[in-house]
Amino acid sequence: MSNSVPDSQLGLTQSEIQLLRQHQQIALSQAGSSSTRAASQSSQGRLLLDPTSLQALSAHFDRLMYSIQQRWQYLSQQTQTATQVQYDRAGNAIQNAQAQIDRFHAILREIDELQVEFDKVRRIGEIVKGFKSRVERLERRI
Repeated sequence: MSNSVPDSQLGLTQSEIQLLRQHQQIALSQAGSSSTRAASQSSQGRLLLDPTSLQALSAHFDRLMYSIQQRWQYLSQQTQTATQVQYDRAGNAIQNAQAQIDRFHAILREIDELQVEFDKVRRIGEIVKGFKSRVERLERRI
């Protein structure tokens, strides 16, 4: 038993001990260790300290850390991509909104210009009516 230590003496929480036990079993199975002693030690809540078991556990955790790092990088990239898409959409929305505002202002300017023209035509119409009524009065006199 000198090649093992109780996993409860490692200063880990119960859930961390359970996780360590699971990973030690996985590491031993991946390393091809068919030792019944290794499986027995692990199932009895002891961490094996022999070089082969520790090397298998270390390699397993290295692979696990690499896998986690790859997943983190992938998610980070996906987050950046999604953020950029939203930023681009927001930029496009702002540009579209600005274009519509500019169009609205142009329409308002045209309406103002038409109002001015309408006022001119109305004044001219009133002048014409005034001339027409003068002409009619002059015709009646003649």
